[in-house]
Amino acid sequence: MCSYKKYLTLALGSLLVLLQGITQAASYVDVLDLPAKPSALAVSSPLLGAARAGDRLVAVGQRGHILYSDDHGKDWKQAAVPVSADLNAVNFPSPSQGWAVGNDGVVLHSNDGGETWTKQLDGRQIGTLLVKHYGALASAEPANEQWAQLAADGQRLIEEGADKPLLDVWFANERFGYAVGAFNLILRTEDGGQHWTPFQDRVDNPQGLHLNAIAATGDALFIVGEQGLLLKWNDAEQRFAAVESPYQGSFFGVIGKPGEVLVYGLRGHVFRSKDGGASWTELSTGLQVSITAATADAKGRFLLFSQGGQMLVDADNGNALTLVPQQNLAPSAGAIFGPDGWLVLVGSRGARALHIQ
Repeated sequence: MCSYKKYLTLALGSLLVLLQGITQAASYVDVLDLPAKPSALAVSSPLLGAARAGDRLVAVGQRGHILYSDDHGKDWKQAAVPVSADLNAVNFPSPSQGWAVGNDGVVLHSNDGGETWTKQLDGRQIGTLLVKHYGALASAEPANEQWAQLAADGQRLIEEGADKPLLDVWFANERFGYAVGAFNLILRTEDGGQHWTPFQDRVDNPQGLHLNAIAATGDALFIVGEQGLLLKWNDAEQRFAAVESPYQGSFFGVIGKPGEVLVYGLRGHVFRSKDGGASWTELSTGLQVSITAATADAKGRFLLFSQGGQMLVDADNGNALTLVPQQNLAPSAGAIFGPDGWLVLVGSRGARALHIQ
């Protein structure tokens, strides 16, 4: 009897485990199909990017959280977002029209200043885009091995699934823009994201390195990536051409203005060019931690922020950055000035506003 009861107990336990697994499998919803959940803690949850939408501030982060503030970062509201994938970057070329990108190849669009969002693209479609685009080119030019290879890369993306992140997004206006990401993933749109064209063949990146950031510097458009990758748009060649890099470590961001560009990345490295990337000068930071965010104030000063939360200011356009003491250091992933001059930082502890002299 005891043996029978023991057997019955084990059998019932196994059945319960099996039923639980079936229930969990049946209730699983892909993060690309699961809307972000409203949360009172969203403002203090990890945020990875921020942008200005006119006078409004918009921040994006983990689990599909998108927040917006109309009082310069003091109070935040959560936007309606159709996905729960982590979001890495956001850009608004106008007060109403904006785009956000993130993990699983997701591209989101807002036409109301960031209050509501729709999905334009995700990683389940990107591989098909590559196969269709480069497959057509391969059929037209069968002797060109590049097209066949890029089409094969698209097929590999289809087989591997929607796991390739888009890391940054930049729009020149409400129609023309780029999204960039891991393994040389780059897409261009000329109709506000209604259609996206693969652009891998227009990038000098034979190793397929990650494209970490894209930004305009007033008179040029740069992409930076891992292993010192530096690219600049060449209008004559209609491609992102390689720029000789001053550093072999990864760059995480680029910022600039007409006639000047700064790139920053691993172990506190920051470099400045005043000749369009032809030559570079290293700026001393005194830090060994990565520089992960940057912005510019109304005076045109560049402010850079580290993974450890330190703030550096390029006050005199010299060869060194000034460390500005702060209290309650927190890692920074994004930085943006509001219209009132208050600085908003986003990072692993959410969003916070600082008054900068």
